[in-house]
Order: sequence, then C-alpha cells, then structure tokens
Amino acid sequence: MQAVYVVKGMTCGHCASSVTEEVSQIPAVRDVRVDLATGHVTVSSESVLDTVDVTRAVSEAGYELTGRV
Repeated sequence: MQAVYVVKGMTCGHCASSVTEEVSQIPAVRDVRVDLATGHVTVSSESVLDTVDVTRAVSEAGYELTGRV
C-alpha cells in the first residue's frame, strides 16, 4: 500500500529526517520518502495505515499533517 500526505512546515533536510524517523516507527511502515519542494510525504506500508497514527508521528516530529493527496 502507498499513501501520500501533505505536511506543513518542512523546510530542510533536518525536517525531512525528523519526519522520516517518526513515521518509520509505525509498525506497518516499510518506506518513507519526503519531498520538501511539495511538502509531500509518501509512505509505503504492508497494510492500510490509520491516518491517526501518521498524524501523531508527524506531530511528534514537530510538523502538521494537513491532508492526503
């Protein structure tokens, strides 16, 4: 499964690393890719993810998930 989320506030490599690290800790997640230019975070997982889990992980990294593409 793959989902693309819109994350507000990411501006640098450190931002991308923080979001990647937090989202990667969700058990079903297999891969996380951050595109700073668009603010999109692409998450690949072995099953459908609960948006609440992704929102929480992004928030713990210090950013705001504002939607899904």
